[in-house]
Amino acid sequence: MKPGRAPHRAPPTPPIAPSADPAGATGQCAAPRWPCLSSGASGVRLAVSVVPNARRTGADGLHDGALRVRLAAPPVDGKANEMLLAWLAAELGLPRRSIRLVRGDSARRKTIEIDAAAEYVARWLGVCLGGAPDVK
Repeated sequence: MKPGRAPHRAPPTPPIAPSADPAGATGQCAAPRWPCLSSGASGVRLAVSVVPNARRTGADGLHDGALRVRLAAPPVDGKANEMLLAWLAAELGLPRRSIRLVRGDSARRKTIEIDAAAEYVARWLGVCLGGAPDVK
Protein backbone atom coordinates (compact mmCIF):
# COMPACT_ATOMS: atom_id res chain seq x y z
CA MET A 1 0.00 0.00 0.00
CA LYS A 2 1.26 3.44 -0.92
CA PRO A 3 1.74 5.98 1.86
CA GLY A 4 -1.14 8.41 2.27
CA ARG A 5 -3.78 6.10 0.80
CA ALA A 6 -6.56 4.59 2.83
CA PRO A 7 -7.12 0.84 2.45
CA HIS A 8 -10.02 -0.11 0.19
CA ARG A 9 -13.08 -1.29 2.09
CA ALA A 10 -16.34 -2.50 0.62
CA PRO A 11 -19.38 -0.46 1.62
CA PRO A 12 -21.44 -2.10 4.38
CA THR A 13 -24.35 -4.15 3.14
CA PRO A 14 -27.74 -3.01 4.38
CA PRO A 15 -29.64 -5.47 6.58
CA ILE A 16 -32.34 -7.51 4.87
CA ALA A 17 -35.80 -6.42 5.94
CA PRO A 18 -38.10 -9.27 7.00
CA SER A 19 -40.22 -10.37 4.06
CA ALA A 20 -43.97 -10.07 4.42
CA ASP A 21 -44.67 -12.61 1.68
CA PRO A 22 -44.32 -16.29 2.57
CA ALA A 23 -42.81 -17.20 -0.78
CA GLY A 24 -39.76 -15.01 -0.18
CA ALA A 25 -39.69 -13.23 -3.54
CA THR A 26 -36.23 -11.80 -2.89
CA GLY A 27 -34.67 -15.23 -2.59
CA GLN A 28 -32.46 -13.97 0.24
CA CYS A 29 -32.89 -14.84 3.87
CA ALA A 30 -31.05 -14.09 7.06
CA ALA A 31 -29.66 -16.98 9.08
CA PRO A 32 -32.45 -18.47 11.19
CA ARG A 33 -32.03 -18.25 14.93
CA TRP A 34 -34.10 -21.33 15.67
CA PRO A 35 -32.13 -24.58 16.06
CA CYS A 36 -34.78 -26.50 14.11
CA LEU A 37 -34.45 -24.26 11.00
CA SER A 38 -31.81 -24.50 8.30
CA SER A 39 -31.45 -23.45 4.69
CA GLY A 40 -32.58 -25.97 2.10
CA ALA A 41 -32.24 -26.37 -1.65
CA SER A 42 -35.44 -24.52 -2.46
CA GLY A 43 -36.54 -22.95 0.80
CA VAL A 44 -36.07 -23.67 4.45
CA ARG A 45 -35.77 -27.02 6.22
CA LEU A 46 -37.54 -27.70 9.47
CA ALA A 47 -36.44 -30.51 11.80
CA VAL A 48 -39.47 -32.08 13.47
CA SER A 49 -39.81 -34.64 16.23
CA VAL A 50 -43.23 -36.30 15.93
CA VAL A 51 -45.31 -37.80 18.72
CA PRO A 52 -48.15 -39.79 17.11
CA ASN A 53 -51.43 -40.90 18.76
CA ALA A 54 -51.77 -37.69 20.78
CA ARG A 55 -55.12 -36.32 21.96
CA ARG A 56 -54.72 -33.19 19.86
CA THR A 57 -52.49 -31.97 17.05
CA GLY A 58 -50.16 -29.09 17.82
CA ALA A 59 -46.64 -27.85 18.45
CA ASP A 60 -45.24 -28.69 21.84
CA GLY A 61 -41.94 -26.80 22.06
CA LEU A 62 -38.42 -27.69 21.07
CA HIS A 63 -36.75 -30.99 21.83
CA ASP A 64 -33.16 -31.89 20.97
CA GLY A 65 -32.90 -29.23 18.25
CA ALA A 66 -36.23 -30.11 16.62
CA LEU A 67 -39.78 -28.81 16.79
CA ARG A 68 -41.85 -31.33 18.74
CA VAL A 69 -45.26 -31.83 17.15
CA ARG A 70 -47.97 -33.98 18.71
CA LEU A 71 -50.25 -35.59 16.13
CA ALA A 72 -53.74 -37.00 16.63
CA ALA A 73 -53.08 -39.68 14.02
CA PRO A 74 -51.66 -43.19 14.20
CA PRO A 75 -48.30 -43.93 12.57
CA VAL A 76 -49.97 -46.32 10.11
CA ASP A 77 -49.92 -46.16 6.29
CA GLY A 78 -48.45 -42.64 6.26
CA LYS A 79 -51.45 -41.10 8.04
CA ALA A 80 -49.27 -39.30 10.58
CA ASN A 81 -46.97 -37.94 7.85
CA GLU A 82 -49.91 -36.65 5.82
CA MET A 83 -51.50 -35.07 8.90
CA LEU A 84 -48.19 -33.42 9.80
CA LEU A 85 -47.77 -31.88 6.34
CA ALA A 86 -51.41 -30.75 6.17
CA TRP A 87 -51.19 -29.25 9.67
CA LEU A 88 -47.99 -27.35 8.83
CA ALA A 89 -49.52 -26.02 5.59
CA ALA A 90 -52.60 -24.79 7.45
CA GLU A 91 -50.56 -23.25 10.28
CA LEU A 92 -48.21 -21.44 7.90
CA GLY A 93 -51.00 -20.39 5.52
CA LEU A 94 -49.27 -22.06 2.58
CA PRO A 95 -50.60 -24.46 -0.05
CA ARG A 96 -49.98 -28.12 0.74
CA ARG A 97 -47.76 -28.50 -2.36
CA SER A 98 -45.16 -26.11 -0.88
CA ILE A 99 -44.37 -28.46 2.04
CA ARG A 100 -42.47 -31.72 1.42
CA LEU A 101 -41.16 -34.51 3.60
CA VAL A 102 -37.51 -35.01 2.60
CA ARG A 103 -36.29 -37.35 5.33
CA GLY A 104 -37.77 -39.62 8.00
CA ASP A 105 -40.70 -41.27 6.24
CA SER A 106 -40.96 -44.00 8.89
CA ALA A 107 -39.08 -42.33 11.77
CA ARG A 108 -40.19 -39.98 14.51
CA ARG A 109 -37.46 -37.51 13.57
CA LYS A 110 -38.31 -35.88 10.23
CA THR A 111 -36.94 -33.17 7.96
CA ILE A 112 -39.45 -31.06 6.09
CA GLU A 113 -38.67 -28.64 3.29
CA ILE A 114 -40.88 -25.54 3.10
CA ASP A 115 -41.06 -23.18 0.11
CA ALA A 116 -41.06 -19.99 2.17
CA ALA A 117 -38.65 -17.39 3.47
CA ALA A 118 -36.73 -18.30 6.63
CA GLU A 119 -37.93 -15.10 8.32
CA TYR A 120 -41.56 -16.07 7.69
CA VAL A 121 -41.13 -19.54 9.22
CA ALA A 122 -39.07 -18.11 12.12
CA ARG A 123 -41.80 -15.56 12.81
CA TRP A 124 -44.39 -18.37 12.82
CA LEU A 125 -42.24 -20.38 15.26
CA GLY A 126 -42.03 -17.35 17.55
CA VAL A 127 -45.80 -16.97 17.58
CA CYS A 128 -46.45 -20.71 17.83
CA LEU A 129 -43.98 -21.32 20.64
CA GLY A 130 -44.30 -17.99 22.38
CA GLY A 131 -41.09 -16.07 21.75
CA ALA A 132 -37.40 -16.84 21.89
CA PRO A 133 -36.11 -20.33 21.21
CA ASP A 134 -35.62 -22.58 24.24
CA VAL A 135 -34.08 -26.00 23.81
CA LYS A 136 -35.32 -28.58 26.33
